[in-house]
Amino acid sequence: MSEIIDLSQEIYPGMPVYKGLPEVKMTMHASHEEWDGITDSDIVSPSVYRLEMGEHTGTHVDAINHMGRAYKGQSIDTMPLSMFYTEGICLNLSHKGLKELIEPSDMESACTADGLTIKKGDTVLLYTDHYRRTFGKNNWANGPGISAETAYWLGEKGISAFGVETMSPGIPGLTNKKVHHICGELNFTHYENMINLFTLVGRGRFRFIGLPLNIRGGTGSPVRAVAVFE
Repeated sequence: MSEIIDLSQEIYPGMPVYKGLPEVKMTMHASHEEWDGITDSDIVSPSVYRLEMGEHTGTHVDAINHMGRAYKGQSIDTMPLSMFYTEGICLNLSHKGLKELIEPSDMESACTADGLTIKKGDTVLLYTDHYRRTFGKNNWANGPGISAETAYWLGEKGISAFGVETMSPGIPGLTNKKVHHICGELNFTHYENMINLFTLVGRGRFRFIGLPLNIRGGTGSPVRAVAVFE
């Protein structure tokens, strides 16, 4: 029997979002009592919620057009679904601290430690334990991130994507913008705000699924990312 591990954050009002992005708002649009014409009930049971949020909310994937103006037109609905349904591995980088760069040598050491090889088309998840350590706390926005050199290192291996627990793949103000540009240049993407990566460490390869919504012209999309062990 397959084991399916959820790698996605809950979406709820007031949840942390990247600075400057839309806050999550969730209100009841209609109730079963309204639909059934019930006016004397003390109970209200929602039938439809109104959800307002940005594309880059919670666990999400970036479209290539998000990486820079040079990639206009390469929206989430144009990206092949094969990019979001891949083999996956998870590398243990939990020794990296706040705002510490993850370098190619760190990636190589992590691969060696668990006997893993990055293959063309893979999704490579980076476990830093930042989610469990800091989510909802003051340092949530100060996680480790990859360097530009690591972004090139990953892209040159022909991966489909990499994924991080943090709100950004690089360190804001240091490498984050450059990492996005490299993803656009080398035509691969990344997932942000992932959870439960600690459950994947040391277990080898798995099936990764992180399908986006089919948003016309979208710059990204929330996903229900999962790892599947057969």
